Amino acid sequence: MNGLTNLAAWVHLDWVLVLVCAWLLLGLLGVFALKRFGLVVNVLFPVSGVISLVLMGVALSAASSGPEVAVLPIGLPQLPFHLRLDSLSAFFLMLMGGVSVGVSLFAAGYFRQGEGTPPGLICFEYHVFLASIAMVVIADDAYAFMVVWETMAFSSFFLVMANHRSAEIRNAGYLYMLVAHIGALGILLCFGVLQANTGDYTFANMRAQHLSPFWASVAFVLAVFGFGAKAGILPLHAWLPEAHPAAPSPFSALMSGVMLKIALYGILRVAFDLLQTRLWWWGVLLMAMGLVTALFGVVFSTVQVEMKRLLAYSSIENVGLMCVGFGLSLLFSVYGMKTLSALALTAALYHVLSHAFFKSLLFCSTGAVLHATGERSLGKLGGLIRYMPWVAWPSLVGALSCAGLPPFGGFVAEWLLLQSFLFTTGLPSSFLNMLVPVVAALIALIAALSGYTMVKFFGIIFLGQPREEKLAGAHDAGTWERMGMVWLALGCVVLGLFPNQVIGLIDPVTQLLVSAGLAKTVEASGWLLVPVSMERASYAPTIFLLGVLACFGVAYLIVRQLYKGGTRRAPPWDCGHPWQTARMQDTAEGFGQPIRQIFEPLFRMRRELPTAFDEQPHYRVTVEDPLWHWLYLPVAAGVERVSKIIGLLQQGRIAVYLMYSFVTLIVVLLVVKQ
Repeated sequence: MNGLTNLAAWVHLDWVLVLVCAWLLLGLLGVFALKRFGLVVNVLFPVSGVISLVLMGVALSAASSGPEVAVLPIGLPQLPFHLRLDSLSAFFLMLMGGVSVGVSLFAAGYFRQGEGTPPGLICFEYHVFLASIAMVVIADDAYAFMVVWETMAFSSFFLVMANHRSAEIRNAGYLYMLVAHIGALGILLCFGVLQANTGDYTFANMRAQHLSPFWASVAFVLAVFGFGAKAGILPLHAWLPEAHPAAPSPFSALMSGVMLKIALYGILRVAFDLLQTRLWWWGVLLMAMGLVTALFGVVFSTVQVEMKRLLAYSSIENVGLMCVGFGLSLLFSVYGMKTLSALALTAALYHVLSHAFFKSLLFCSTGAVLHATGERSLGKLGGLIRYMPWVAWPSLVGALSCAGLPPFGGFVAEWLLLQSFLFTTGLPSSFLNMLVPVVAALIALIAALSGYTMVKFFGIIFLGQPREEKLAGAHDAGTWERMGMVWLALGCVVLGLFPNQVIGLIDPVTQLLVSAGLAKTVEASGWLLVPVSMERASYAPTIFLLGVLACFGVAYLIVRQLYKGGTRRAPPWDCGHPWQTARMQDTAEGFGQPIRQIFEPLFRMRRELPTAFDEQPHYRVTVEDPLWHWLYLPVAAGVERVSKIIGLLQQGRIAVYLMYSFVTLIVVLLVVKQ
C-alpha cells in the first residue's frame, strides 16, 4: 500500500508526519526571520514545545496499538521511504517529545541577540534536528534510515558549531563529525549483511532472513560498532566530552537526553527485532562493553573541573549502564528466560527514559549558570543558591535523580537493574553464574561514584560561599527557562513516584522484543513496585516519600515548637581560624583528589609544580583521557602519513594523469587475459 490513503487505520503515523512537517515549517520560518529575534525566541521555540507535547501524546496513544506502516513516494525511483510505527518507535517518540518540550521552552529564554550563530538560523538547524530524530525511529528501510540518520548528524554538527569562531569548538565539531561518519559506515555495512544478498533493503525483508550464526554475529558487531560510535561507547567516546561542552546548553541537553538514546534505539532495533538469530556471547559482549564504559565514565566525571564536561562523562557512564541492561536481557532471552529478559530490558528502558529527563535538566541548569556568571569552571563558582534559587532547586532534583536516590526516577531504574542481576542464578552456565554477580557489584560501585559526582556538582556550584566577587551579581533564570526546567524536574518526579504506570508504558516494547512483560505483575501489586514476586523484593515510592515528609515535619515540630531556644546562627567550624573565606572551601580539584589517587592508573595526568623562585606559586593537575593518546593520536598520525604518500600521486600535470590511466588500462587487460 502506497501513501497515506487510509486515515482511520494510520492516524498515529499520519500525526507523526504532520508534526515532523510542522517542525520543518518552524525551521523555515526561522530562516525568514533571521533579524527578528523576538519572533524566534518568543514564538517559534514555544510553538515547538507545543508540537513536542502533541507528539508525546500521539506516541502515548500509539504505544499499545498495532504496527502502522506507510510508503512515502519520495527518495529515488525504486527506493521510496518505508515507514513503520510500532511500540518501540512510539516509546522513543514519547521520550523525544517529553524531553524536547522542556528543552524548547528553555531555549526560548536561553538565546541572546548577537551571540554566535543568529537565532533564526539556529532555529532552522534545531528543528531539522528534531524532525530527523523523529524520522529515524519510524524509518523502515535502510535507505530511508541512512538518509535521515545523516540528516540528524549534519544538523547536530551545525548545532555543535554554533559558536564556530572558537578554534576549540571547531575542533570539537570536526571530531564529532568524523566519528559520526565512521559509525555510519558500520551501520551501512550492518544493513548490507542483514539483507542477505537479496537486494531488498526493507526492514521487513531483514526480519524474514535467518542468517547463519557467523553472519548474524557480523551484523551484530557492526551494529554495536556503528550505533556505539553515536552513543559514546568505549573506545568511540572521545567526541562526547568535546562536543557537549562546545554546543550551546539546549543542544547539549538534546544531544545527551535524546540523540544518545536514538543510537541505543538502533542497537535494540537490530539485536532484538531485525536479527532472528541470537547467541549468548552477544549479551556478554554488550555487558562487558557497557560495564567498562560505565566505570570509565563515572571515574572520569568525578575528577572533572568543568561543568558540562563533568555531565558529558556522566552521560558516558549512564549509556554504559543501559548497555549492561540490554546485554543481560539478551543473555536471558537466548536461554529462554523470558520474564527475566523482560525485567532486565524494562530496567534498561526505564533508565533510558529517566536519564533523558534528568540529564537534560542538568545541562539546562549549567546553561543558566553559564549565562548568569559567564563561568563554566567549577573552581570559580559557589554559593549560587542565594542568587539563583529557581535554577538551584530543579538542579537539585536532577542531581538527586542522577545520583540514583529515591524517590526519583534514577533510583527506580538502578533498583530494577540490580534486581535483574539478583535473579541470574538460574543461568545454565556456571561461568555466567559466577560472572554476573561480579558485574552487579561493579554496578553498585558505579552507582556510589555517581552519587559522589553529583554531590560535587551541586555542592561546588550552589553551596558554600561565592569563589568570585562577580558572582554576587548573578541573575536567576528567566520565565521561559524556569518553565523548561520545571517541566523536566516534574518528569524526574513522575518517573520516581509512578513506576507501575511507567512500566505499563514500557510493557508493549518488551512484549514486542522479548515476548514477555511485567505489566500484569506490577498491576497486581497496587502501589507497591514488585518486579517478580513479593517474597523477592518490593519498593513503595509513595510510602517512602510520605515517610521523608513525616520526618521533616517531626523535626520541624521539635525544633520550632517544642524547643523554645529560638533561632541561632553561627559560623561553621573552621579549625579555630578567625577569618572565613571561600578559600577554605573544598575545591573541585580537592573534591576529586581521593578518586584520582585510587584510580590513578586509569588517568593520564600532567602536573604543574611550583618552584622556590615563583612569586605567585601555583599547583595544577590536568587529567587527560589515556585512550586519546594510546588510540586516537596514533591512528591520526598513521592516516596523515598515508595521506602524504597518496598525495605524491597528485602532481598537477595532465601528462602524469594520462600515464596513470594508461598503466591502469594495461594492468586490467593483463588480468582479464589471464
